[in-house]
Amino acid sequence: MGYQIRRLVTELQFPPKYFEREDERDDRLFYAEPRLVVHIDDGAIATVGKLFRDFIPVDAVVLDLMSSWRSHWPPGHPKQQLVGLGLNAVEMANNPDLDQYLVHNVNVDPNLPFEDETFDAVVITVSVQYLTSPIETFQQVNRVLRPGGILIVTFSNRRFPTKAVRVWRNTSDRGHLELVAAYMDHAGNFEDIKGGLANPNDSPPGDPLFVVTGRKAASQTVPSAP
Repeated sequence: MGYQIRRLVTELQFPPKYFEREDERDDRLFYAEPRLVVHIDDGAIATVGKLFRDFIPVDAVVLDLMSSWRSHWPPGHPKQQLVGLGLNAVEMANNPDLDQYLVHNVNVDPNLPFEDETFDAVVITVSVQYLTSPIETFQQVNRVLRPGGILIVTFSNRRFPTKAVRVWRNTSDRGHLELVAAYMDHAGNFEDIKGGLANPNDSPPGDPLFVVTGRKAASQTVPSAP
């Protein structure tokens, strides 16, 4: 499956106003009520599972960052462990794919509560639009990835508008691809950054499923915690 990003905006700056939201109340209030629903259609869900199967090796240790009720793990794809980190314990407790979960708000504290080089892969599924400190969060993702490990970020054109950050709300689908790629680029120590529409044969009429991937460089220094 081929992906193409026109350019990486390495010169792009990220002033704080880019990450303002219409609803700046504590995220725990917004996500306090469990939402036991999926946020993309069946075709896009199947594409997420295919991406995981294609990019995540068998018997991997995986972090589902900003996890919820479903991880869309592909049936029959063996894993060593899938750890969820999210805001709602009830949602994650009802996620049949998770082997372990932790409640943690990366918008309050981007520092991830894991040791260096713990995971073979980290996935962020239809949630990246809500990150208020994406560079710091991606730096932490890089820290907890093993050398050569992959970050897989997927998103559609859906969102909770009051919780999506300003730069996301004011950017096109193509711009979102370049934005996520720029997050990885600015975080540092990611290489082979690629992205594009992952389900061109199904969207439209189905939900689009966009993906950006990047691998932790095997020979560079692990970023220090902020």
